[in-house]
Amino acid sequence: MKKKDRTFTIPSLDKIDQVATEFMAIYNEPAVFCFYGSMGAGKTTFIQALCSQLHVVDVVNSPSFSIVNEYDTEKGDKVYHFDFYRLKEEDEAFDLGYEDYFYSDNYCFVEWPEKIASLLPLKRYDVKISVLDDNSTRVIEVTEQLTVSNEQ
Repeated sequence: MKKKDRTFTIPSLDKIDQVATEFMAIYNEPAVFCFYGSMGAGKTTFIQALCSQLHVVDVVNSPSFSIVNEYDTEKGDKVYHFDFYRLKEEDEAFDLGYEDYFYSDNYCFVEWPEKIASLLPLKRYDVKISVLDDNSTRVIEVTEQLTVSNEQ
């Protein structure tokens, strides 16, 4: 297990801000975070809580139709929020200039990253959100990806 691999539990919606605070205390450097989970698992809701911790001044909502939303923080930093659910082909991500976002040294929160799997940066965090049987508890498993290319 890598140093920053963690599991968080959100027992109910009223605890989401507390968990977002714990999450941001650990992942306090900008990076790409890829959110995996079924429809309705709470990906967007958790990203909203994370953006609150980052002091985003804009309204945070799912970029379902725009595919990417750009938010400003109180400090003037940028946060990028992607939703690739509607993409039919990976090539559509090139039209967005995804590389400019992913390698910008800003926080990037990516919903439905499996739609662009071969384009994801080698260094990222995969965030899997699971819904437990009680339908109110969410388990968030974070895995640090540090794949290094064999090319030199």
